[in-house]
Amino acid sequence: MMFIGAHMGSPIASVPSRTVKIGGNTFQIFSHSPRMWRITTKEKDAEKFKMEMARWKLDPQKVLIHASYLINLASPRDEVWKKSKSLMKEEMRIAHLLGLKYVNVHPGSKLSESEEYGVQRCADAVREIADESPTDVTLLLEIVAPKGGNIGYNFKQLEEIKKLSRRNIQFTYDTCHGFDGGYDITSEDGIKKLINEIEGTIGMENLVMCHLNDSKYPLGAGKDRHERIGKGYIGREGFLKFFSYEEFHQMPMILETPGSDIEHAEDIAIVKEIWSQLGL
Repeated sequence: MMFIGAHMGSPIASVPSRTVKIGGNTFQIFSHSPRMWRITTKEKDAEKFKMEMARWKLDPQKVLIHASYLINLASPRDEVWKKSKSLMKEEMRIAHLLGLKYVNVHPGSKLSESEEYGVQRCADAVREIADESPTDVTLLLEIVAPKGGNIGYNFKQLEEIKKLSRRNIQFTYDTCHGFDGGYDITSEDGIKKLINEIEGTIGMENLVMCHLNDSKYPLGAGKDRHERIGKGYIGREGFLKFFSYEEFHQMPMILETPGSDIEHAEDIAIVKEIWSQLGL
């Protein structure tokens, strides 16, 4: 079985039923407003969510929480760095409360510091978060677009963060972010290069989630502007090539494309059409 879904808005208790309605069998959520430092999720919300997950027979180990946009684990500003670590621990606690396995976060921006500084800063934060979080929740670092001082825009940097943290973290691939950073999934050579780099760094077994987004800008643009499936520079043919490689068949595919449930249902249908072309 292949898993497909979308980033879904609140209330979280409605997400399992809405996911099934749009043709999905997995999803991503925010645990709270991504623009706030304070988490408001309560135990009664979590119990209702878990009941709905069971009712609609969705696998909690295929579902993702996306951490707050405020979090910057590479920040050279001590106050921001401390608040980021604290909020990330709360995100991990909420995942445990909801019965979910994964929390996804961007590694962060080093601002004007060196990349070496940013990688080490993020690794130190990851170690503390892992040590002070529930053991049944896994932290995922997401590959990001090379803009704004971001670190983690290639797999070598992600592997270095893991190595320096000395913790068992895993990873998320974003097709738009990767395309922004020069990973060309519209060509056979580009996909083979991507797979070889993954295998030579983090290991394919540690790439456990995928954000499935088309790109509003060309290869290597570094803009981080998501587009609906088939309407951007990756295009249907690019995703047809991407899905032709079995290395990407096991991880859940989460849409972060523009639009509401209606548009996500249309995009999911397009992805299923692409899969059917490949006999999946």
